[in-house]
Amino acid sequence: MAKKSKIAANERRRAVVARYAARRAELKAVIVAPSSSAEQRAAAAAELRRQPRDASPVRVRNRDAADGRPRAYLRAFGLSRINVRTLAHRGELPGVTKSSW
Repeated sequence: MAKKSKIAANERRRAVVARYAARRAELKAVIVAPSSSAEQRAAAAAELRRQPRDASPVRVRNRDAADGRPRAYLRAFGLSRINVRTLAHRGELPGVTKSSW
């Protein structure tokens, strides 16, 4: 089980990323657009730098929805490998069966 403070910090980051996502996309579009001038690019880059560090999506960590484990996360389930294995053995994951050949 991850510390509750780590899980809460990650949830705060997710909220900040969602709040700034649209504006970040606009600024990045201005920066990469060939039609924008050097001044526009510089202004967009400066505004992007002024945004909070937690507004960047790279700072969000995928964590297990059940216990907050940060490693061995499986995106298809939103769980760690340990919880996927446990739930699959119990038959609580629809469509997941043990392989046999």
